Amino acid sequence: MRQSWWKILTIALLLYTLTAGLLMDVPRLPILNETIRALHFHVTMWFGMILLLLVSVFYSIKYLRTNEIKHDDMAIEFAGAAILFGVLGIVTGMLWAKFTWGDYWSGDPKQNAAAIGILMYFAYLILRNSMTDTQQRARIGAIYNIFAFAAFIPLIFVLPRLTDSLHPGNGGNPGFNAYDLDSKLRMVFYPAIIAWTLLGAWIATVRVRMRRVERTLEDRMINS
Repeated sequence: MRQSWWKILTIALLLYTLTAGLLMDVPRLPILNETIRALHFHVTMWFGMILLLLVSVFYSIKYLRTNEIKHDDMAIEFAGAAILFGVLGIVTGMLWAKFTWGDYWSGDPKQNAAAIGILMYFAYLILRNSMTDTQQRARIGAIYNIFAFAAFIPLIFVLPRLTDSLHPGNGGNPGFNAYDLDSKLRMVFYPAIIAWTLLGAWIATVRVRMRRVERTLEDRMINS
């Protein structure tokens, strides 16, 4: 029970996010109107993705320092969960863009940067799967993961601010605070970030256990 409290919290926060995010009153802002509800899904999933990637990088660094494969397990599975939320974030963003900008994909700098960032992490998965030696895969994957994260952050947070962008807070457009990210939105926005992050951690830890069971079974088959 002591170890499952955070899973109960995850479920509670997800139910709250889905219910309040879809049903709670929201500010009636020009153009956005009801579509501002996507803020609780699109933006918060991306915040969760960043936090999960940060955990992944932490474990990649730990692997390089210790060469313990358990740290590589954590790095790859947290990255995998982050990629999942990145894809979901792009999809929800495309739906939001259709209603507010008139098209699913408008070539906005932040949209393009997000797509490039996700492709970088797809390349990370492909690179790892192309190698059969466990330690080599872990070592090269860890190095790639660290540099990918170092490139990803300025790609999605810095570069779009230097060009014309439709996204709030970029390219001269005011951020949501200026638009009126009022207390009603904050009541869902921050719990949603925690909810998606915890869900990603839950997915990652389950995948880690599965990975370790598979490795144990393979070792037994080899030794038998």
